[in-house]
Amino acid sequence: MAWRRRPEAGVGVRSALALLALAVCAPGARGRAFEWYSAVVSTEYVDPYTNRTVWSVSESGRFGDSSPKEGAQGLVGVPRAADRDPEGCAPDTRFLVPAPGGRGAAPWVALVARGGCTFKDKVLVAARRNASAVVLYNEESHGNLTVPMSHAGTGNIVVIMVSYPKGREILDLVQKGIAVKMTIGVGTRHVQEFISGQSVVFVAIAFITMMIISLAWLIFYYIQRFLYTGSQFGSQSHRKEAKKIIGQLPLHTVKHGEKGVDVDAENCAVCIENFKVKDVIRILPCKHIFHRICIDPWLLDHRTCPMCKLDVIKALGYWGEVEDVQEMPAPESTPGSVLAANLSITLQEEDRSDGNNLPSSSTSESALQCDAGFKEDAGEDTALLEMGRSDLEHGRPVS
Repeated sequence: MAWRRRPEAGVGVRSALALLALAVCAPGARGRAFEWYSAVVSTEYVDPYTNRTVWSVSESGRFGDSSPKEGAQGLVGVPRAADRDPEGCAPDTRFLVPAPGGRGAAPWVALVARGGCTFKDKVLVAARRNASAVVLYNEESHGNLTVPMSHAGTGNIVVIMVSYPKGREILDLVQKGIAVKMTIGVGTRHVQEFISGQSVVFVAIAFITMMIISLAWLIFYYIQRFLYTGSQFGSQSHRKEAKKIIGQLPLHTVKHGEKGVDVDAENCAVCIENFKVKDVIRILPCKHIFHRICIDPWLLDHRTCPMCKLDVIKALGYWGEVEDVQEMPAPESTPGSVLAANLSITLQEEDRSDGNNLPSSSTSESALQCDAGFKEDAGEDTALLEMGRSDLEHGRPVS
């Protein structure tokens, strides 16, 4: 019997994942690496109320893209309030640099707010005032975040950005006239990779292709599964009907001393073993006999006699489906095989001779039992004899 292999799950998913991994790892899938450095910002000032020095150090800054990655220090200067230009965008912006002891020749660092003009304009305005570095603090909406700054063409001046809270803290101190010294140091190097536009298109195409392949595979898988389930259901129902039809074939139990079955010479063509006493045999329409436990599974799978290849189902009158019944003539018997008619005649003669040789000294109870057994066996053998003769004369199949 041909078995259909059930489709395996997971093959399409593994293929789709492999395709996506190939798309992501393909040459050109990754764009160029973006590199930036954080800045260590330390401030120092004297509290006018306690006369104590206050220090603060944090890696809260970020170097500009075109800024040299080096340290700088100086007193913090902010745009004058009278100029009303806290962003430091005007070319004539002046800066307030509180200096301890009234000295104003020390290096200083410009602190300006983001917005109002480009980063480059702010840096150039502060550079014209001889600032050693420029510190921009972010807008209030960004909180503690910093963003990349592009300021190409500003020379070798150090440019960093700090968060809005940090910038406002320093600005408030300077506007109160407190001298704040700031030191800028180089922090951690950061490398950030991003995917280029061409890679995004490539990955998108690969993803769409993967989805199409997965969808097609799922449709194919469930179609195959549906067909497999249907074939299994049909096969089981067919085997049930075939088992009922095979059950209509006559059975016989081999007895000791039967002349129709030579237990030493005759054997079952399926298991190649000799027939033994008390073996249950099945008689086919072609008059070949086999062990019931051997021939029944064979007929369920093949439907034909192992010796003469007769289609047993058709020979019993069933053509195609079980409902369509057609009478089929029985084939001629094969020479050398054991015939059911000969078996019945032999059994009848043997049982009659055994009945005549019963001892006369038996008790009445034994005689009744033997007589009942004789009548039962004779009735069975007579039925088989009549059925076998009728089949031989009219060529009809055994029912």
